[in-house]
Amino acid sequence: MLQIIPAVDVLDGKVVRLMHGDYDRVTVYGEDPVSQALEWMSQGAELVHVVDLVGARTGEPDRSLWQRLADSGVAFQVGGGIRSSELATEALDAGARRVVLGTAAVWEPDLLSRIPDPERVVAAVDVRGGKATGAGWLDEGRELGDVLEGLSEAGMRRLLVTGIERDGTMEGPSTDVLLSAVRHGGFSVIASGGVGQLQDLDVIQRLGCEAVIIGRAFYEGRFEMSEAIRYLAR
Repeated sequence: MLQIIPAVDVLDGKVVRLMHGDYDRVTVYGEDPVSQALEWMSQGAELVHVVDLVGARTGEPDRSLWQRLADSGVAFQVGGGIRSSELATEALDAGARRVVLGTAAVWEPDLLSRIPDPERVVAAVDVRGGKATGAGWLDEGRELGDVLEGLSEAGMRRLLVTGIERDGTMEGPSTDVLLSAVRHGGFSVIASGGVGQLQDLDVIQRLGCEAVIIGRAFYEGRFEMSEAIRYLAR
């Protein structure tokens, strides 16, 4: 069954969502990311996706966030500014179940070989206009096919694939982008971006994805975590 992973995006210490990855289009949903992550777990989440948006933009993640999440007992995967094997290892040692490499995965796929536990690494492939971007979605990017090939050759086995044009819109997933990643073969694919109704979960599951990250649809009350779990188990 498709795994549901709620998102907690953190900007300046607050729980937020961006529209189309635009830092100037921010909606604040809470004041405490750790409390929000614990709330998702109380509703049935087995894993929470946490993104340090300041870290994604600057390359300097907030290590204290990792520690607070771990100390609170949150099962989390974390991304945002993790661009070296040293930082990835540090996040895992701090208590993250998985680390999500963004820019590092796009531009330096061989970095995976320098991380002690590569099975706990996810490559974030954020796609706009057919190109996978790095640097907090601010650079020009590279052709998606080239990036996928490089990640495959480097031994990456799990991808978090986001269609930036759909991210935060609740207008449905970027099926063409997700299908490209699934059809490439060899990857477990986590879908992200655009989920706005329960039927979107059927689409993502049929594409062959292993999990889906849901953010704004939960925060805006389109449906609840418990509804999504029951819907997939029907």
